[in-house]
Amino acid sequence: MNLPHERICVDDHWYVLATSSLADDRTRVLKHDDTFGVLDHYGEMRPIGLCEQGLFHRGTRFLSQMELAVNGTRPMLLNSAVKEDNTLHAVDLTTPDLRQGKTLLISKGTLHIFRAQIIWKGSFHEHISLSNFGQSNVPLRLSWVFAADFADLFEVRGVRRPRRGERLAIERTDMGIVLSYRGLDGALRRTHILFSHVPQFAGERELYFNLELTPHSETELFLTVACELDGQLSELLSYREVHEQMWARAAACETAASIYTSNRQFNDWINRSTADLSMLVTETSHGPYPYAGVPWFSTAFGRDGIITALQYLWLEPAMARGVLAYLAALQSDALSPEDDAEPGKILHETREGEMAALGEIPFGRYYGTIDATPLFVMLAEAYYRRSGDRDFIEVLWPSIDRALGWMDRHGDMDGDGFLEYLRHSAYGLVHQGWKDSDDAVSHADGRLAEGPIALCEVQGYAYAAKLAGAGLAELLGKNERAATLIAEAKQLKQRFNQKFWCEELHSFGLALDGRKQLCRVRASNAGHALFTGIADEAHAGEVVQTLLSEDFYSGWGVRTLARNEVRYNPMSYHNGSIWPHDNALIAMGMARYGYKEGALSILGGLYDASLFSELHRLPELFCGFGRLPGQGPTRYPVACSPQAWASGAVFHMLKACLGMSFSPEKPQLHFQHPRLPPFLDQVEVNNLRFKGALLDLVFERRDTEVGIHVRRKEGEIDVAIIL
Repeated sequence: MNLPHERICVDDHWYVLATSSLADDRTRVLKHDDTFGVLDHYGEMRPIGLCEQGLFHRGTRFLSQMELAVNGTRPMLLNSAVKEDNTLHAVDLTTPDLRQGKTLLISKGTLHIFRAQIIWKGSFHEHISLSNFGQSNVPLRLSWVFAADFADLFEVRGVRRPRRGERLAIERTDMGIVLSYRGLDGALRRTHILFSHVPQFAGERELYFNLELTPHSETELFLTVACELDGQLSELLSYREVHEQMWARAAACETAASIYTSNRQFNDWINRSTADLSMLVTETSHGPYPYAGVPWFSTAFGRDGIITALQYLWLEPAMARGVLAYLAALQSDALSPEDDAEPGKILHETREGEMAALGEIPFGRYYGTIDATPLFVMLAEAYYRRSGDRDFIEVLWPSIDRALGWMDRHGDMDGDGFLEYLRHSAYGLVHQGWKDSDDAVSHADGRLAEGPIALCEVQGYAYAAKLAGAGLAELLGKNERAATLIAEAKQLKQRFNQKFWCEELHSFGLALDGRKQLCRVRASNAGHALFTGIADEAHAGEVVQTLLSEDFYSGWGVRTLARNEVRYNPMSYHNGSIWPHDNALIAMGMARYGYKEGALSILGGLYDASLFSELHRLPELFCGFGRLPGQGPTRYPVACSPQAWASGAVFHMLKACLGMSFSPEKPQLHFQHPRLPPFLDQVEVNNLRFKGALLDLVFERRDTEVGIHVRRKEGEIDVAIIL
């Protein structure tokens, strides 16, 4: 429950306020459940650039500085890499020539420093190994400087607070120090810094060890940084115990299907995306939930979680089940304008931390989203078709029914049959679709649209949700309810194509404003109308052609806004940038209407972008500049990386190209006009589980067709192919 406190409002509302760029000093990310770390290539946390580095736990930065020095000098970087499964950051360091006066103490390249770093169960763990490859003794002073600002994540993002809590005196312990802070919310937050050996102190925040390494000798140290919140201290485990628990969890979670292709670089993209999703998934009391992204969105978002679960659903339905259970548990049951909450509405986001507890930000539990509710119903039906889990759908039905009820009562403010939004919270989001920046919805002349706003893509979500709800109602024997929903969907589709189609744009308009005037703007939102099937067949080809035109398609992907629009800016967040998840939904839509070449083009552009991305990791978004020979896409300065729905995009696009669908009644796995891009000669899908059966499949490209071979089949299941 929020405590009475003054909410903080800043210009541009809740954007990430940046005076620098995440691209200034590319970082490494580690995460486990509600704890994540942002480190530099050296394995350190330094107050540089956007100052986003640190160890974060439940919405607060518990460690803002951790810098290592050898004889007072920063070591030299040899190599830095995050393990392919994202569990460990490994760093190799050495030193330059280190002197005392004119005396050479350590020759460069003599000392090797290895750092292995892990985050597990609310703590940061590090193994430091030092090796002397020289011919004489090496005297060392190994020192660390630590700091903890206990900044709320929104402070790190740029929000300035008029008051903060109290930093408490630093405590020395036998094995390290404790940094503490009592927030204005009354919560005590403490950072425990512990070494495996007894350190010496050079000041309040500097600890050091005097060592001497004989020739060809090795020594090691272990460091633990544990987070404590209101007396709840993360479990203090040894480095070896952490490794054992991580291996046990990884073995228990290996139920998803795997993908292997003939293209090694594509495999790198697949493997990185799989590992990123695994890292971003947090185990909640309701099941696994993919947190949206690091560093700014490492929490549960309704829309992001649903779309990520849809993307990954064909490989593993457990994530979708966890998302549905979590969102059903947090579904609004009351009218609360300050949270933009209404009965039956699905969560937009939830936040922990001091500012959320005080109500200084509205996002403690915030419902300002127009699309999460219909998307929730869509995911429920998609989950059933993938899993055949009727029992869970029966348990979930009251939440599904309430969501459908919200669409009719609160989502449609004026009773015109369209879903629209208008912010009720004075501090909430102005725009409540996925493009939620303040300038995301405008008219052709650049004027910002005034609400209530009925977005193009949201009507598609509503249409698909009504059909999905009808299918689930029929499954549960609620035939009258199903018939009503089908009739409503049919009527919505007819009215949508009448009101939103804009002949001169060769596309659907972006939105209807509060006066029911069409925003005659060409935006990527129209591609979502293909994804949901609300677009008439007569319009689908024109939308596809428009989205693949030079004004939209940059060579890397489809821009959020066509470049001839007044508000087009390739460096903006939503008005000309390129989002992988947006492109994946568009590719799914093109494939739905039979335009597989368009889906293949989008997959090819993003594949090429992954080749230029560090670790083959596609970020949340990148700039919409046109593709130039020999150059990669231009980075967006404060994009999250990894971001869940960017990681899931490759799986959605591959599904689109293969034309895959599931029928639990038969059961049957169905492929309609499967295609593969020129850079994939063969794709293997192994360990695909469906209705108690197990499949290994091989897809082979033969010119413009794809052959499918069932290499292993255990259990009763049919595989149907339409070439």
